[in-house]
Amino acid sequence: MSTRRQVITIYRLLLREAEKIPAYNFRMYAGRKIRDTFRENKSINDFAVIDQKLAEAKQNLELIRRQVIIGHLYSAEKLVIEQPKKALRRSK
Repeated sequence: MSTRRQVITIYRLLLREAEKIPAYNFRMYAGRKIRDTFRENKSINDFAVIDQKLAEAKQNLELIRRQVIIGHLYSAEKLVIEQPKKALRRSK
């Protein structure tokens, strides 16, 4: 598998897994952190450094997966910002 494909695959996996985090603030932080980190590292051309960053990303993916499981064990009510918008009803 090419390195570019590996990077894109792990990026997508990280974002998908981060979307599963039940806590809104942690979910938003994780998504932002993943995108920012990949943007910072997009200009790396050294394959040894890329392999090291990929290994870190795989460790972080496992960490996020564990956090998702723990988050579901101790879930709480959704925040107001997460609630779907209700249709406004006019009283007659």
